[in-house]
Amino acid sequence: MAIIIYTPLFTLQHVEIHGNTYLTEEQITAIGRIHKGEPLFQLQTDVVAQNLMHDLRVESAVVRRRLPDTVEIEVSERKPVATMACDYGYLDLDRNGKVLSVYKNLHNVPIPLITGMELTGLYVGDDVSDEYVRDVLYFLNHLNVDTLNQISEINIARPDAVVAYTNGSVEIRLGKMERLDEKASLTDDFVSDLKTSRHIIEYVDFSYEAPFIRMKNMPSDNENEGDQP
Repeated sequence: MAIIIYTPLFTLQHVEIHGNTYLTEEQITAIGRIHKGEPLFQLQTDVVAQNLMHDLRVESAVVRRRLPDTVEIEVSERKPVATMACDYGYLDLDRNGKVLSVYKNLHNVPIPLITGMELTGLYVGDDVSDEYVRDVLYFLNHLNVDTLNQISEINIARPDAVVAYTNGSVEIRLGKMERLDEKASLTDDFVSDLKTSRHIIEYVDFSYEAPFIRMKNMPSDNENEGDQP
């Protein structure tokens, strides 16, 4: 057994990582406490997985040996889906409402800023308990990546009249935080169609079962008729 364990043939030479977007290979190997050159059979895969999951940025991790000299790591990262103001600055939240990072000054990030409410008493690793905010995070998490990157803000000051804004300042009126899966799907389709629309759109209203779209400069007496792109 000692000959097998310590033979150079079974020495860790390669680390293959799948599923990472934000964390680099160097960061993952450091967090997992993996050292190239160590005997492959001395590496405890369950310990490496536990080390990775102790890091707030890692949601889950699976670690496997692959003979003769490789370790495979499959990670699922916690991804920020929104930024919110708090009592000491701003914080980033993942889909489950966990605080991933905090900072004093707002910086440019490709995720929506939730406005109309300020969180208090939360720090890195804490979870948002407000169900209203969690509903908004649920909605944002069910948008595809391209759509999420096109949403600059979602205002929740009025629970019955939530409004999202695209990077081009087009309003997406969501109304109450209900029918969230349906509204997320409608938002995906609308933002995708917006790229090729020949019309200048002022807002779309998904608070009704039948979406209503208003064009810019539309006469006010036609407001209730709407146009479909």
